[in-house]
Amino acid sequence: MTPPWLSELAPDRAPPPLGWWPLAPGWWGVIALLLLALAVGVWWKRRMQRPSFQRWRRAALRELEQLQTASRHEGDDATLACGVQQLLRRYAVVRYGRDTVAALNGGAWIAFVVDHGGSEWTGETGQRLLRCAYGGSTPTHGDAATDRERWLAGARAFLKAGG
Repeated sequence: MTPPWLSELAPDRAPPPLGWWPLAPGWWGVIALLLLALAVGVWWKRRMQRPSFQRWRRAALRELEQLQTASRHEGDDATLACGVQQLLRRYAVVRYGRDTVAALNGGAWIAFVVDHGGSEWTGETGQRLLRCAYGGSTPTHGDAATDRERWLAGARAFLKAGG
């Protein structure tokens, strides 16, 4: 037996199922965070792939300090001259390009270093560095300390110049 008042009720109607669109505000926040993370990731990857002259400069300056420390202990001018010259060549190839630097030798190389910040290498100092680096005569005892300091100062100035 059903009571009469049940017949007066409206028929059962379920609400329509919820659609996936429009998204709730929380999902918009998640999407925004994902897009931001993607943009930061792309920027970071491009930044790491781009040449960083500052990083190379810091590495070259550290290597120059190691050469200076080693030369104090060993006192070998030829090793110092060769190391400084090779370090500057490697840095110049990276910084200024192989086409610009690879063909330079002798006076042209010294002029390039002087023009790009290594003014300590002007005159006979640069020529003595090259002679010493490539197996020529080493500086006389009186000039050796002065030459070493000028070689290192010129190399340091070259590495720090050119922004």
